[in-house]
Amino acid sequence: MDTTKIKEKFNSLYGEDGVLYTSPGRINLIGEHTDYNGGFVLPGAVDKAMYCEIKPNGRDKVRAFALDLNEPTEFSLHEEDKPKEGWAKYIFGVCREMNKKGREISGFDIVISGDVPLGAGMSSSAALECAVGFALNDLFSLGFTRRELALIGQATEHNYVGVKCGIMDQFISCLGKKGSLIRLDCRSLEYEYVPFAPKGYKLVLINTCVEHNLAAGGEYNKRRESCERVVAEIAKKHPEVKLLRDATLDQLKEVKGKTDATDYIRSEFVIEEIQRLLDTCEALQKNDYETVGKKMYETHEGLSKKYSVSCPELDFLNEQAKKYGVTGSRVMGGGFGGCTINLVKEDKMDEFVKEASEAYEKEFHIKPKAYDVVIGDGARKL
Repeated sequence: MDTTKIKEKFNSLYGEDGVLYTSPGRINLIGEHTDYNGGFVLPGAVDKAMYCEIKPNGRDKVRAFALDLNEPTEFSLHEEDKPKEGWAKYIFGVCREMNKKGREISGFDIVISGDVPLGAGMSSSAALECAVGFALNDLFSLGFTRRELALIGQATEHNYVGVKCGIMDQFISCLGKKGSLIRLDCRSLEYEYVPFAPKGYKLVLINTCVEHNLAAGGEYNKRRESCERVVAEIAKKHPEVKLLRDATLDQLKEVKGKTDATDYIRSEFVIEEIQRLLDTCEALQKNDYETVGKKMYETHEGLSKKYSVSCPELDFLNEQAKKYGVTGSRVMGGGFGGCTINLVKEDKMDEFVKEASEAYEKEFHIKPKAYDVVIGDGARKL
């Protein structure tokens, strides 16, 4: 992204130059609905990001400007002075979470902008939290680690935005590395970098540009509750099982008939998905992208038929991927809309995107959007 407009706006508003920082959005190659079950996820930072130019202003106020919305605001860093603008709550929340940890932040001027597509499930909010957190940590010499900055971003969502998100989005935004995905253990927060440099293949997202009402918090909560009920049943005989991550398919089979059929099949998906992710990591170590693609298709099938978080638009794009010989394709994210993530051979890429997009528009009278994905670095100073 060209940052000239950010620099020009900062200078025109505040009469001097600041320092520029950035933090990326993300994709998740495989591992959906595994996070709140204590399993693994496999995200990567992307080359679409949020940017902020920032400078201490010697006051007790923050002066902030959202370039993409052409909207200014001003607020102090006291708890009772929470700004009303949605985007500003992310900045305010990061400051407050840092204050709670005993770090002093004085007023600053900031201009924010970004090119993370909104509504595509690429986590623009986490990118903003991490860009601001990384910038403040650097400018005020606060001494937080990248892992701590990710947790500050997550706490901001919980306490100032009202979204009880997992840690994946902030974690990859802070700790992403070019040419690698992160296998993150959502229970322990232990992680390792997994190489991702597919020669002859590309990743592309196709955005359905729909979001169904099923995506409201109730549907997510119902799936979480399904998993928790099955864990409680398994734990009667196997008290060491605290989360579905701890359970085996054999242990699940023992409670068949004792649990609701829907709860059972949802839990079966999660246990299978955790194993699928581990198998995918093994395939990546061997540069075996055909197996990676096969696992992606299996995940889509499970999310659609067992976990019931797909929708006709996503299933249609998945079928189009099969039709055009795409190596792997699945719904990415919570479901009910958003994007499919597709692993495509380079020589099939243009044809697939063109033909699938045209077929989708003809079927649903909606023009989808396609985004190439390049795996990049996490939060940094520019």
